[in-house]
Amino acid sequence: MKKQLVLVWGLAGAILLVAGFALAADQVTTQAQAQTQEQVYGSQLMTPQELAEHRAKMRAAKTVEERERIRKENHDRMQERAKERGVTLPEEMPMGGGGMGPGGGGMGPRGGRGR
Repeated sequence: MKKQLVLVWGLAGAILLVAGFALAADQVTTQAQAQTQEQVYGSQLMTPQELAEHRAKMRAAKTVEERERIRKENHDRMQERAKERGVTLPEEMPMGGGGMGPGGGGMGPRGGRGR
């Protein structure tokens, strides 16, 4: 009887622990998605489909140069769209990296490891 009670409590504790990790992972994913959306230049002027297509292009880019070219093209397109709509966007593009594609840790040259 005592062994069964310990087993039940242990199992309940494990379930709660897994549920807690799942909730934390979901919150991190939501925060990362929000941060990524903010980092796309002109995202407020893009449709959800355009934003998804831009992200797909960034993920598919093989080199840093290719990602920079995609960013520049998007910047130019969003500047033109803003002008057409009478909206002002900041002139500067966001810094490269931002978690998109290989090596895009977004926290400096070492992905935030600081060593």
